[in-house]
Amino acid sequence: MATEHFSTRYQDLDTWPSLDVLSAFYEGQLSAVAAVRPSLPAIAAAAEEAVKRLRRGGRLVYAGAGTSGRIGVQDGTELPPTFNWPEDKLVYLIAGGQGAIMQAVENAEDSVEDGIAGIRDNAIGPDDVVIGVAASGRTPFTIAVLKEAAARGAQTIGIANNQDAPLLGVCSHPILADTGEEVIAGSTRMKAGTAQKVILNLLSTLIMVRMDRVYRGLMVNMRATNAKLRRRSEIMVSQITDCDDATAVEAIRKADGDLKTAVLIAMGAGLPEAQDALARNDGNLRKALADFSKRE
Repeated sequence: MATEHFSTRYQDLDTWPSLDVLSAFYEGQLSAVAAVRPSLPAIAAAAEEAVKRLRRGGRLVYAGAGTSGRIGVQDGTELPPTFNWPEDKLVYLIAGGQGAIMQAVENAEDSVEDGIAGIRDNAIGPDDVVIGVAASGRTPFTIAVLKEAAARGAQTIGIANNQDAPLLGVCSHPILADTGEEVIAGSTRMKAGTAQKVILNLLSTLIMVRMDRVYRGLMVNMRATNAKLRRRSEIMVSQITDCDDATAVEAIRKADGDLKTAVLIAMGAGLPEAQDALARNDGNLRKALADFSKRE
């Protein structure tokens, strides 16, 4: 596996000046990001298929062991506050259980039985989207998760950092970021981990865009849970409707904090009319605005 290779270039790394060590790390991070670019078509295809299933009520399922599992959890937990993605539409299958997020659990990644049980216990089915992440692409737990999910008709997305990895052969949507050898041999929390985070950022964010949770580059499904975000909500309503701050604040109040509804209210709609316009258009603000304009 390329991610486990030892590089003679860095064999005396521990004797280098600190700035030189950091420069090597930095160079590795840049190459990790560059390694993602060839996978953009695969990421786009995976996202398009995922949207079809999620619109039918499916869930996003993140699966992995160790660093890969933790990166998956990080990506998933950012979706509810950023895009108001429902908490009950997220599932985390981590080798060793939830405790392994904070502390390593020895040999957990080797348990095929636990991987299968995770899929069965969560009743994963055809509407669900299962994302398995493993730098080596050989983690038994994660491979078992994807195999069992595929057998139950779920969409399976595999993210790995080694060519010809078994993980990529058992999923419907393989995504490879060939990051190669690490500066510190086998330390896949570095280059491989960075590439995994980039891929998950791109994948989940594109899914949220296609799920109509972004309008004109703005997070119109965002949860305003603090003063900073409440102010951001007011600014977004003002930007979209070209209204003053007072109008934006009042519209958000009437909409009980729902930005899309607030936008329509700021445009002159009543609360029931705004809610109906969004319901008719499956929550798509662009279509709801066009619908409302036709009715004026």
